Amino acid sequence: MIYAIGDIHGQIDQLENALRLIEIDGGADAHIVFLGDYTDRGPDSRAVVERLMNGVAEGRNWTVLRGNHDRMFCRYLADGTEHDAQIKSGKGWFDPALGGAETLRSYGVEVAGTDTLPSAQAAVPPEHLAFLESRPLWFETDDLIFVHAGIRPNIAMEDQIEDDLIWIRVGFLDHEGPFEKLIVHGHTALDTPTHLGNRVDLDGGAGYGRPLVPAVFDGTICFTLTDQGRVPLLPSA
Repeated sequence: MIYAIGDIHGQIDQLENALRLIEIDGGADAHIVFLGDYTDRGPDSRAVVERLMNGVAEGRNWTVLRGNHDRMFCRYLADGTEHDAQIKSGKGWFDPALGGAETLRSYGVEVAGTDTLPSAQAAVPPEHLAFLESRPLWFETDDLIFVHAGIRPNIAMEDQIEDDLIWIRVGFLDHEGPFEKLIVHGHTALDTPTHLGNRVDLDGGAGYGRPLVPAVFDGTICFTLTDQGRVPLLPSA
């Protein structure tokens, strides 16, 4: 069995609930893959990052992947970069749609023009950035490939590029054929986790106030976890 949690986006209470449901189902030593996007939009990115850091430091069987929002956070703190070339609309990290200001607010920093970057660099612990920057981009089992956004079809995993693994939509979401393995991803928010046949999207929109719903995989058979137990997550028609 392997468990997975989609995009958290600063929702620490939702994360704690998801971890509770997983522990009820699989015990304290359950292997959990976190699919990235721990920061932005929600109210407590700092607490989410600390929770994941502490779990890894304690030796929990956790695989913590990196998402595009985590990279934007790190890039801003490194040199003030607010824009990513993958965002075709030109919106910056502080745009309300992306939620960077909420991340800094969780560290006690308000966005205030040119004063923001030095204040943020002083407030955000370097170990938080080091943790996010060191996260792997994908994880693979015999049956599954876990990744934040998706993959470029018909390209070996070792040849995939970072921008695709954390940003891709076009060319992946519309790919109707089989992949080498079932892809488990987040990044593209839906109303609820959804099985699309060749992929499972676990971003149920926690960044927009919807529940964070964990999943468990037995081979390629998928269930979501609720207070009432497992619910089969079947391929949609």
